[in-house]
Amino acid sequence: MSYIVCLGTVHCVVVEVLQDPGLWSSLGAMIEPISNAPLNMYLQMSMLRFAFSKPRNGSPYTAFCIVAFLAVLLFPLGVLSWRKLRKPNEDVDETGNLRKYQDLRVLKNQHETAAILSDLVDKDGAGAWPPKANHDSWPAALKPYKDIYLECVPLLPAADPSTDDDVNQERRGRYRSLMRKLLQERINVAEVEKIMKATAAGNWDACPRDAYNAVYCCVAVCRHAYRWGTIPVVKVAQLEKIVEFPDALNVPWPYLQRNFGVEADSGNNTANVLHNFNEQGERVYKINVGMSDIITSSEDAFFRMFYDLEVLAFPIYYDMVRAILFFEKDNKEMCLRHLESMTLRVRHLLTVFYQNLTESRVSHSVWLSYVQGFQGWGVGRMIDGEYVKFDGLSGNHVLFFQALDAFLGMDRYLFDQNMDRYIPVNQRELCISLKKNCFRKQLDGEKDVAIEGEIRKIVNHLKVFRVAHRARVMPYLEQPAPERLTMTAGKSVLETPSTKDTKEALKVLDDMLVRRLKETV
Repeated sequence: MSYIVCLGTVHCVVVEVLQDPGLWSSLGAMIEPISNAPLNMYLQMSMLRFAFSKPRNGSPYTAFCIVAFLAVLLFPLGVLSWRKLRKPNEDVDETGNLRKYQDLRVLKNQHETAAILSDLVDKDGAGAWPPKANHDSWPAALKPYKDIYLECVPLLPAADPSTDDDVNQERRGRYRSLMRKLLQERINVAEVEKIMKATAAGNWDACPRDAYNAVYCCVAVCRHAYRWGTIPVVKVAQLEKIVEFPDALNVPWPYLQRNFGVEADSGNNTANVLHNFNEQGERVYKINVGMSDIITSSEDAFFRMFYDLEVLAFPIYYDMVRAILFFEKDNKEMCLRHLESMTLRVRHLLTVFYQNLTESRVSHSVWLSYVQGFQGWGVGRMIDGEYVKFDGLSGNHVLFFQALDAFLGMDRYLFDQNMDRYIPVNQRELCISLKKNCFRKQLDGEKDVAIEGEIRKIVNHLKVFRVAHRARVMPYLEQPAPERLTMTAGKSVLETPSTKDTKEALKVLDDMLVRRLKETV
């Protein structure tokens, strides 16, 4: 007679189980899904059901069944738990993107857009998107950069910004002097350049890609901190034309920029924002250390918003690639399925802005002075006998909006020169390929009415966002900041001697937002 362990009643003959390996396989298959539930809950429910079966109290048979039941239950659970615990970390895929990365590698030989997105993940992203950034395991010659930024940053922000140019210049001078001193004492520039040359030659053992991303971020934020010398940004700093950076910040920068295919002296959204989150999702190089809670929480919420956006954006990029592939293969049903997925994901992604770009999360009163200014630039250098000025970060540098516009067949907002200066080359190539392979003009009337309808939903979500974004962003930019001239991080100083007021200075930005809204069709 065979005895089977079940939740309601317990019948157990250990000899039969041991003699028939098939029972072990069946039992393991039965228990594996259950093993995903908390163990204590499972045991409690099992023993509760056993108690209701009213076993014969004191009977040796009862004791034997209980012991056998627990042994048979716990052994497979223990084996399964052990197998899960010993799995390497890279097999854990909390985002669900691992399968998409693998699929893109398979598709590389089938379509250029898949190949570009796969390269973006594997090269720029160090195997993931948003990109991985390892801020701890660096070559010894590079480690002092992180220490120096963290050591200097408490001196950067001022709780009570001055409007006195002499006071501000003295404060900036102290900060720059300290950073120069620490860089000179701790950075071996020759060793740094040796590592940069090795990676430029393709030797990623010299500095693995995830560590390289973090170094890129650290050097970028050190340069921004040195450029301004104090936060909030002040007029005397805005009026500078050229900044002489220490060799420790100048020597690695061209190598880092060439690797990502950008040309500016300033940082960018990838370096300053995306790479500034470690593998635990924590932001590493903060700006307003030691300031009030409203300042630090506004800073954290604002930059977290852009990182979370790219977390949600990658499955949309994947859907874009798949929709293009299926349309070209005339599989309209699967193309529609990926468009429907995009619609839901785009709507969900845009709620990141709706929920975070609010007064309660990012305060109007501190954003302009303490959050936005650091990411600006507004200085330049002589190139081939001409003065060239560079700008800082801008919301229109974000990959998601450029990619979505391109997928929908829209012309891009940025000029070629600004794309080359601020947008990494693999991101540029992805958008070019998405625009090139846009299939909206190929839709065949009533045959593709469902596809056209789904694309229209995506366009409408984007239009609603751009209306809302214009209404939300202007109150932030219109806040008083007497210590500085009117500027945006991405457009530098907007104010001229003839400018009447802040609203007039910001008109060029508002006109741009209105124009982009009209182009969203």
